[in-house]
Amino acid sequence: MEEAIEKESFFDHYRYIKKGEPEKAFEEADHVFTGVSRMGGQEHFYLETNACVAIPKIEDGEMEIWSGTQNPTETQTYVAQVCDVAANKVVSKVKRLGGGFGGKETRSIQLCGIVALAAKKTGKPVRCMLNRDEDMITSGQRHPFLSRWKVAINKDGKIQALDLDMFCNGGWTQDLSGAVLDRSLSHSDNCYMIPNIHVRGRVCKTNTMSNTAFRGFGGPQGLYMAESYIEEVADRLGMPAEKLREINFYKANEQTHFNQALKDWHVPLMYKQVQEESNYAARREAITKFNAEHKWKKRGLAIIPTKFGISFTALFLNQAGALVHIYHDGSVLVAHGGTEMGQGLHTKMMMVAAEALGVPLDNVFISETATNTVANTSSTAASASSDLNGYAIFNACAQINERLAPYREKFGPDATMKQLAHAAYFDRVNLSANGFYKTPDIGYTWGPNTGQMFFYFTQGVTASEVEIDTLTGDWTCLRSDVKMDVGRSINPSIDYGQIEGAFVQGMGLFTTEESLWFRAGPMAGQLATRGPGAYKIPGFRDIPQEFNVSLLKGVEWEDLKTIQRSRGVGEPPLFMGSAVFFAIRDALKAARKEYGVEAEIGEDVKGGGLLVLESPATPERIRVSCADPILKRAEVKPREGEKSFFMSI
Repeated sequence: MEEAIEKESFFDHYRYIKKGEPEKAFEEADHVFTGVSRMGGQEHFYLETNACVAIPKIEDGEMEIWSGTQNPTETQTYVAQVCDVAANKVVSKVKRLGGGFGGKETRSIQLCGIVALAAKKTGKPVRCMLNRDEDMITSGQRHPFLSRWKVAINKDGKIQALDLDMFCNGGWTQDLSGAVLDRSLSHSDNCYMIPNIHVRGRVCKTNTMSNTAFRGFGGPQGLYMAESYIEEVADRLGMPAEKLREINFYKANEQTHFNQALKDWHVPLMYKQVQEESNYAARREAITKFNAEHKWKKRGLAIIPTKFGISFTALFLNQAGALVHIYHDGSVLVAHGGTEMGQGLHTKMMMVAAEALGVPLDNVFISETATNTVANTSSTAASASSDLNGYAIFNACAQINERLAPYREKFGPDATMKQLAHAAYFDRVNLSANGFYKTPDIGYTWGPNTGQMFFYFTQGVTASEVEIDTLTGDWTCLRSDVKMDVGRSINPSIDYGQIEGAFVQGMGLFTTEESLWFRAGPMAGQLATRGPGAYKIPGFRDIPQEFNVSLLKGVEWEDLKTIQRSRGVGEPPLFMGSAVFFAIRDALKAARKEYGVEAEIGEDVKGGGLLVLESPATPERIRVSCADPILKRAEVKPREGEKSFFMSI
């Protein structure tokens, strides 16, 4: 990315958010600190690689597409263009897919076009499924990010201003890179009130494959940059990072840097609860004692908050449709625009329909997602699918309930749906309904910095403790305590699973998962770490030895206007995995302190004792950050002009 920045190789997408008077704040603040932070990308590594079946129907030029995609409508549109037919001749269907994580939002569509064209030419069904290597080198990854920041802060720990340049590696085409960058800029404050702020972003154009959506969609990158400057500023102030975070938390109804008020704001409450429930203060003392008694093993502890905005940043995508049928035997068939990829969406949607219609869950069935039942759908992404499709289903059920009201009154409260539907059917009452929903009150304008960007924020706090081996760089997560505010959960079991899975995936992003690329030669720009042998996702021994997950309870959500007052939960917990990364950083500070290597208090000094840890914190990076005499004796400096064979971007 540095080379792209130097040569100004950018796509035509520039964004900025400015609030207050940052220039004046930098002049008046007690301290001004600067730094550079970077984090790598991440491979989706879904269990099922991209796959598609195209079935041609010769008579009218129709085409039926079965694919593992998060985006049936765009698949339909793309195949129609490739086959030179109208969209009404193409039906895109999804039964289920073996994981997506954003990697099948746009990158699954190219394969569908190729397969559909082959089916049209041959007049026969055509199927293709990529192997793991093919999938990894063509589908794109999470966007790597680089930021250059400057923070103004007073002696009391109150941040006065932030100036931030963000760069993401888009690869050779833009794909969704612009939208990813937009979200990263909107999350560059995390949970901290910064009165004067100027953040800017550019998408770098490079020779790697095009990067794409990944769970969090730029949010984790922006949040990581925020926590990076918090950590480094705390070290330079000589203040515990936990205290600096608490000093700068937003208060309820304060406005973000994009001028959106924080309603139902519970991060400060959860921050205290997690500290109490995890015995944070006592464990901090125990860790200090442990580190003093052990030379080659060090422990670290970190507590990280998050807020994640829920809504598509592209306004037109915040809509959904649904179709509900009640058959005269009382059974219910529901169709909606979301795809099931293991996140439990269909289960939640059936629960919404069952509760709305007053029938047992067993009465409700969802067969598949198809463009000929629900048209013009949005991609299943942005943690908004339950909100959008749930309300569309609810609105469809409300229409049917209105038609069934006379029969409920006639047969009484104990009447079954079979009785109601049977009677209504013989009275020629319509037992089908289309539902539609669009998210209200949103619509942000870049530049003027006006309008509401997100419908609400899902919030959380996590504390993690790790132990590192300073001789090898190996680490173990001893304990993690995660608390999330997901509103009134539609299905707590699903939400617990999403939180645990997102945490582990986020932990992989910030620790074990490193992508390397060929720097030069005929393979220049191609992925070197392809397949499970070279790319390391977390395994069972990487999971915290003690893993405590809880949902916030005992509060009111007065301003939450979602379906059943629930919050989106798919993406927000992913950044919670960074608590492991920052706990590793805390342990490394203890290791470096053993040899007198510490940040200089009050000074904006490049290098020196300040620990600048890049993500992911691989064993190699952990080992070379320990600053012990063995490392110094083993250090090999590159010759002038010498570059490594591989590069991480």
